[in-house]
Amino acid sequence: MSTTALLVIDVQESYKHRDYWDESGFNAYAEKQNQLIGAARNKGWPVIFILHNEETGVFSPESGYVRLMDFLDKRTDDPVFNKYAHNAILKTGLQEWLQKRGIENLVVSGIRTEQCCETTTRVASDLGYGVEFVLDATLTFPMRHPLTGDLVSVEQIQKHTALVLEKRFATIKFVEQYVE
Repeated sequence: MSTTALLVIDVQESYKHRDYWDESGFNAYAEKQNQLIGAARNKGWPVIFILHNEETGVFSPESGYVRLMDFLDKRTDDPVFNKYAHNAILKTGLQEWLQKRGIENLVVSGIRTEQCCETTTRVASDLGYGVEFVLDATLTFPMRHPLTGDLVSVEQIQKHTALVLEKRFATIKFVEQYVE
């Protein structure tokens, strides 16, 4: 039995209904995400899907958008956990599920690089998990800097995430490192 699991965080329809949704990097991300899922399955790792929930808006279950995006290689026996905070581990049942199965290492992927993926990575590391953050199997969107008003690109956000996570909370990886 494997001690590693793949987390696919917040790859859900809700994002397509936000004003910041940007298709420009989506197809490349989707391809990388499914390559990573395939590699995890080849290695015998559990593939775990996480959905973000909020009380109102497009992330509320009532919106009908809190569902996995259609492109994902999801199997009926893959577990799905719902979260109500930025991290996918605490107060979701995931931590207990991982402990019951002896999972010690997590491979993190999904949407948004700097938000729920990064937060989950930090929490997992603090809880003692070994964490690999697969940078090209995460997606994010340009953001306005709150102090300068400058537009911060996806590339800049991902570089910053890699900078602050590497050797502190995770090892930064790329999909090609998993594909055999």
